Amino acid sequence: MKILIINGPNLNLLGKREPDIYGRQSFSDYYQSLKQHFKNHQIDCYQTNHEGAIIDKLQEADGEYDAVVLNPAAYTHTSIAIADSIKAITIPVVEVHISDIKQRENFRQHSFITPVALHTIMGQGLKGYQTAIQYLIDNL
Repeated sequence: MKILIINGPNLNLLGKREPDIYGRQSFSDYYQSLKQHFKNHQIDCYQTNHEGAIIDKLQEADGEYDAVVLNPAAYTHTSIAIADSIKAITIPVVEVHISDIKQRENFRQHSFITPVALHTIMGQGLKGYQTAIQYLIDNL
């Protein structure tokens, strides 16, 4: 399979930002182990702090990749535009959150992405990305 991971705002700060919530490992370090774990699949990664860039990348991925693993970060709770983009593309999207957003502040508990995603994984730390990829491999 060919899978694109899209990470949203501030996920470039993993390992530094609120390590009690998000852990101490950088995503780039984790990504290397993830690629090794799924060495028979192509796993690409893209990170941006900009909402429109996420939308552009989702649209570009359509037909180029078999699926997307998306951690929209704070845009989870605000972006109807990203949700609309997911509805408009033909490839499946699995939503991932490092923390369990249902156990966080009230404003973080609602996701505009969940209703349009194939599946949602939260609260597993960085391992949630591995779970998401395995879910796609097992179910597509």
